[in-house]
Amino acid sequence: MRDVAKCEQSLQELNLMWRVIEASAKMNCPVEAKTILPTMAATRSGFSRLERELVSSLVEEKVRNVLAEIGTKAQYVIDIVVRNLFERTADVGFLATDRELCNFVAGITDSADAARYRLREYRNKYTVYDEILLLDTEGNVLVQIDPSTPLEHSADPLIRQTLESDTYVEIFRATDLRPGKDRALIYARRMHHPQTGAVIGVLCLCFHFEEEMAGIFCAHRDPEARANMLLLDGDNRVISSADALWIPPGTQVPVNTGGQPQLMMFCGREYLVRTFTSGGYQGYPGPAGWQGQVMIPVEVAFTGIVSDVLSRLSPELTEGLLSHAHSFCPPLYDIMTAAKTIQRIVWNGQVMTAGQRGEMQKLKTILDQISETGNRSNELFAQSIHDLYQAVLASSMRDAEFTTGLLVDLLDRNLYERSDDCRWWALTPELRAALAAPDIDQATAAKLNEILAYINGLYTVYTRLFVYDRHGRIVAATGDALESVIGSSIDADTLAQVMALRTQQQYHVSSFAPSALYGGRDTYIYHAAIRALGNDGEVVGGIGIVFDSAPELRNMLDAGLAGKDKMSALYVDRRGRILSSTDASRPTGSMLDIDPALLQVANGEGRSGVTVHDGQYAIVAVSASNGYREFKVSDGYKEDVIAVVFQCFGALNHGNQQNAGSDFHLESEAASADGLEYATFFSDGGLFAISAANVMEAVPYSAVLPTSMGNRAEQIGVLGLSRDDQHKEFIWVFDLGQLIRGTRSAVTGSSQVMIVRHGAHTIGLLVDELHAVPQFNPAQIIHTPFAMQGESMLVSQVIKANGGKLLIQSIEVERLFAYVVDGTIPLPPPMSDAAPAQQEKQQEQRQLMAA
Repeated sequence: MRDVAKCEQSLQELNLMWRVIEASAKMNCPVEAKTILPTMAATRSGFSRLERELVSSLVEEKVRNVLAEIGTKAQYVIDIVVRNLFERTADVGFLATDRELCNFVAGITDSADAARYRLREYRNKYTVYDEILLLDTEGNVLVQIDPSTPLEHSADPLIRQTLESDTYVEIFRATDLRPGKDRALIYARRMHHPQTGAVIGVLCLCFHFEEEMAGIFCAHRDPEARANMLLLDGDNRVISSADALWIPPGTQVPVNTGGQPQLMMFCGREYLVRTFTSGGYQGYPGPAGWQGQVMIPVEVAFTGIVSDVLSRLSPELTEGLLSHAHSFCPPLYDIMTAAKTIQRIVWNGQVMTAGQRGEMQKLKTILDQISETGNRSNELFAQSIHDLYQAVLASSMRDAEFTTGLLVDLLDRNLYERSDDCRWWALTPELRAALAAPDIDQATAAKLNEILAYINGLYTVYTRLFVYDRHGRIVAATGDALESVIGSSIDADTLAQVMALRTQQQYHVSSFAPSALYGGRDTYIYHAAIRALGNDGEVVGGIGIVFDSAPELRNMLDAGLAGKDKMSALYVDRRGRILSSTDASRPTGSMLDIDPALLQVANGEGRSGVTVHDGQYAIVAVSASNGYREFKVSDGYKEDVIAVVFQCFGALNHGNQQNAGSDFHLESEAASADGLEYATFFSDGGLFAISAANVMEAVPYSAVLPTSMGNRAEQIGVLGLSRDDQHKEFIWVFDLGQLIRGTRSAVTGSSQVMIVRHGAHTIGLLVDELHAVPQFNPAQIIHTPFAMQGESMLVSQVIKANGGKLLIQSIEVERLFAYVVDGTIPLPPPMSDAAPAQQEKQQEQRQLMAA
């Protein structure tokens, strides 16, 4: 962490400066410095503590960001694999009951070429398989589709295990069924005689595991390849690696399932590691023990592209986000608090020596050094805050953007399976024969309903399957309200699209819109043409499958968020119309209020930024779908979906958030012998001043004790002051903002309490933030006209600073104490030598003030 090391060195240099200043004061002017030595000692010890806290916070936040970023990717690796393999368990269960294949294995038909053709048609739809085999009960291979590895027989125990099981069997190991591979991921299911029900053989679906993992790693590994993405088994051995030369399969690696911020040694290098297991998907747990992991060497974990995200934000957004640092980045908030502590200590030192003359002049050099070193300290803290703030935002934006990429990938992968299903089921011989007949009698319709019900029972992502004839009339269906569905017709445009499909590889998808077949809700309906048996392949009808979009899309969004705090996600189309949302206030079908430029993001790409969302400061990220395998890539289907993520950091702050900005920087002017020193501070978005001679010190607002004993709205608590005799004096704290404008001030991390004394009375004043303790020449101080109400009740002078470009309102101490002690404001004396018109105006103002 080179930037942290540089910051640490600067902090050590400043720490030495504080020690030198304290030692100089003790040696050169011990008597004069007596009043500020305790403050200087507190500054030095406080700075030492803040030095340690700042470096620790920087390190902790950087490590946390890296672990969060690699953790999101590690969880994605295992989750996407498990979701994909869940579909394979459904596939093998359905294909094992295919009547044509069962007839062939049972010996009812004897055309191996026909069986092979059917298996290849299946492979053409479900391209995730690289081999499909049919075997008899003795392990003899009846048909296979991969000519590169011809097989006659298998002695693998999988055959016997599958024959004895009434569900699917999953293996991932070396097997003679795939002689060209070290390991194969195979899903097997026994087959039954279509007439007697006897067990007659085994179907094996061989998943193209290497190709699938290569696609995942290629799409989602970081572009600089600084980290390695891995899939592990239950013994923490690598199953698949994004970089096999770096960490080859079979290697045992350290894991970090708890997400602890610790370095882990592997092959002589230290790594940050994040490991996730799968929580399963729809009851399918995934292969036993499999884990997703990302490892990044510590020497490159904190390097990369330098972000300039802050430079692209408006000052209002920057400061608004910063005001919520305590919620989205506690270390950042701690550093901000530390910076305010240094500022307050320096401010107090300047206040305590303000107006001192004579021998106290010896302190001027010391005080100048205090001021200069304090400014350098504040600048260093401010730069550290800026760097960490930028790192936090950049990391959060990258994570949000990656999450949207994951969401569109989940969607494309899921809908890919839907396009496969409709095309394969359209090849069902019973459906083809029934729809090719001149008429469908009641018995045939019942048989079709039975077939659809069986399929729908295996594939629960659909609420309805339906079959329609060449005229678009629905002749069989599953789901609710069948009496209103069967006999109805699909719309003419959809029918025309289906009838125009030229090959068995083509399909049609309805737009995401409300459908009576889905209870009037929005969904996709996938259609494929059903063709007559024979060589001509005339289209005789079609099959429609109604995707259960409401729970399925929401499930994908929830999976992508994976419990991320204060984050919501949506799927929208190019117009911003919502397809699904985790935000209950934004239902499906409504329009999302979002920057139109974000909806134009290119396919396969993502963007992120900072915005205001629902009255909150938030990161917004988007990614546009890019398809999966041939789906939306080369199959002619085009339907862009954009995933949107909002991560909120806190409510919009409508107050002035740039009190200490450049607008309030004081330019130095030549001081005169009769110059007056003022303590300046912020309240209600403006810069105020009060005579430094009346200010004792400032303390953080956290020191105030709330109480209900006060009889005035401006009294907000009490403050205990320690005295030389070790006794405490309790004083009332008043809200200056409420004294000025009549409404309670908002308390922030910058809020301070100034302790002000006048005569025998001492009070505390809540202000928004401290500023400086400058000296002003008498010529810069002018009286204001006699104002009537509000702040003018306490302000009778203004200070012209920066050549008159900045006016500082000066609180009159006598008026302030008169008001807080007995609730009255003394009227200004009449000006006897004023012009008659001016005297008349002054009299009117006095009457208004009195009223």
